[in-house]
Amino acid sequence: MMELEDHIERILWTEQQISERVSELASQISDDFNGSSSSFAVVGVATGAFIFLADIVRKIKLPVSVDLLRVESYGFGTESNGAPRISSDVKIDIKGKHVLLVEDIVDTGNTLTCVISHLASKGASSVSVCSFLDKPARRKVRIELVGEGKFYRGFECPDDFVVGYGMDYAELYRNLPYVGILKPELHK
Repeated sequence: MMELEDHIERILWTEQQISERVSELASQISDDFNGSSSSFAVVGVATGAFIFLADIVRKIKLPVSVDLLRVESYGFGTESNGAPRISSDVKIDIKGKHVLLVEDIVDTGNTLTCVISHLASKGASSVSVCSFLDKPARRKVRIELVGEGKFYRGFECPDDFVVGYGMDYAELYRNLPYVGILKPELHK
């Protein structure tokens, strides 16, 4: 059996670079929401964001409630079908709360727009987004935040197929501690 590392064309961000950036983001988020009168909820988009979510909430210096929701838009392919739907909702009450939506990657923006709208419909006072990676080159819709929401970006990602640090191809590679470009012949 081939090692997972043999499937990676090149590493974009190392484990150390990721750790440093997560600390910077958590510090900025903590500063931005410190002293807010509303409570603060962090909602991760499963499954891709679970590692980033765990790392960032441990470094946010505020009382937070945490939950996950699941959105289906990819199946087992590499292209979004453009019609995301929420298949598992949050269990916590977010009405009147500042919500920080944690995503692994923002690509076309279709999934993110769907989730932001869903959280707003549940009464969130604001929806901010913290995306580990952002691929603005592939954006198809304008991201509209809610209330005084802010957009936090870990890294701007080139238009390559990336895996690792929670992100997968066909449910593999999530466990890599870095982000790398998957060899093209492996995801056609």
